[in-house]
Amino acid sequence: MDTLYEILEELQPDVDYKTCDNLVDGRVLDSLTILSLISEIEDAYDIEIPAVDIVPANFNSAKAIYALITRLEEE
Repeated sequence: MDTLYEILEELQPDVDYKTCDNLVDGRVLDSLTILSLISEIEDAYDIEIPAVDIVPANFNSAKAIYALITRLEEE
């Protein structure tokens, strides 16, 4: 999870990712930032995030993003 926090903080440093649970709904992350985030996650975790998984619920919090990463690593 530390790697994910590092990626998030590089993209948007002024957010407390450990407590924020409305990254998309609160417009903390916009669509371009999410695309950059997806690219960074795919490289760092050696996974591919399918288009079907690119939905707000999977990106609203660091915990949700990490759950997505974990699920994709197990597939």
